[in-house]
Amino acid sequence: MTDVIDRLLNSDDPAVRIKTEVQLLGADPYSWDTMVKRRQIAGSPRVRALLSERDAEGRIPHHPYKKWYGAHWVLAQLADIGYPPGDASLLPLRDQAYEWLFSKGHRARIIEINGRTRRCASQEGNALYYSLVLGLADSRTEELADLLMGWQWHDGGWNCDMRPEAINSSFMETLIPMRGLAWHHKLTGSGRPMQAALRASNVFLKRRLFRRQSDGAVIDPDFIRLHYPCYWHYDVLFALKVLAEAGLIRDWRCDEALDLLESKRLPEGGFPAEAKYYTVTDRAISGRSLADWGGASSRKMNEFVTADALYVLKAAGRIRVAPRGAASN
Repeated sequence: MTDVIDRLLNSDDPAVRIKTEVQLLGADPYSWDTMVKRRQIAGSPRVRALLSERDAEGRIPHHPYKKWYGAHWVLAQLADIGYPPGDASLLPLRDQAYEWLFSKGHRARIIEINGRTRRCASQEGNALYYSLVLGLADSRTEELADLLMGWQWHDGGWNCDMRPEAINSSFMETLIPMRGLAWHHKLTGSGRPMQAALRASNVFLKRRLFRRQSDGAVIDPDFIRLHYPCYWHYDVLFALKVLAEAGLIRDWRCDEALDLLESKRLPEGGFPAEAKYYTVTDRAISGRSLADWGGASSRKMNEFVTADALYVLKAAGRIRVAPRGAASN
C-alpha cells in the first residue's frame, strides 16, 4: 500500500496528488495549504487541454453536451478532479450549460407518462454537482435540485424511457442525480436533497450494485469493468465512489461490489482502467477527449482509477492508510 500511495503522491498530475492527500491521507480540501495546491490543477496540462477551445468570451464554441468536449462535460471533469472552487473564469461555461438546460426546447422534451416524468436526469444531476463543487451555484442551481426531486420516480430514481410500461429507474440516469443531491446536502446542510439521495441509493443497493433482482445475473458486463472517466456511464467503482461520498459505503449490500473491486487489484497494488469511453483526438467527433486520462489496459495501473478505488476501500474500512511516516497496510 505504501508504495502505491507514494506513486500517487509523486504523480506528474497535481489532481492525482491532491486526490491522494485528501481522499487517503485526510487532508482538509478547503484548508489554505490544500487550496494553494489545488491551484496547481488549474495550470496542469490536462486542464489546459480541456479548456483549450475557449473563445474570447470564455465559452467553448460547441453545444454544451457535445461528448466529451462541450462545456457541460468539461465542468463535470473539472469538478471530479478537484479543480479549485470559485473561479469566475468558468462562469461563461456554466451559463452555456444553463442556457441549454433551461431552454424552451430542452424543457419541451420533458414529458410525463403514466405518472412518471421521462427525463435524462443525469444532465441536470451533473449540472447540480459541478455547480456546487466548483463554487458556481446560483438560484438556477437550486431550481435544478427542485426539478430533480420533483421528477423522482417511486422507486427512488429517474429514467428517460418513453415506453409506458417502463417502471424501473435507470442506473445511468440515477447515479449522477444522486451524487448532485448528496453534494447539495454536504455543502449546504439541506435535508430534503439528502432524503432524495437516500431514496435513489436503494435503486443500486437492492441490486447489490450490478445484479438483476429477478435472477441475480450481472445486469451489463460493462458495469463490472473499471473506467475513468465514466461520463454518464455506470460502473461499480463509480457507484461505490458516489455511495462513499454520500456516507453510505458501509451498507452491507455494497460488500459484493467491494469484493469485486478488490479482486481487480494488480500485483503492484494499483488498479487498472479496463476500458474507456473516450478517444483522444483533435477531430470534432462524438466521444472525443482533448485530455488523455491514462488509457485502458487490464495489466497497467491507472492513477485516477487507483486513487478512486483506494478511496472507496478506505471509506468502506477495507484498508487502513496511516499518516506519512507511519506504516500502512
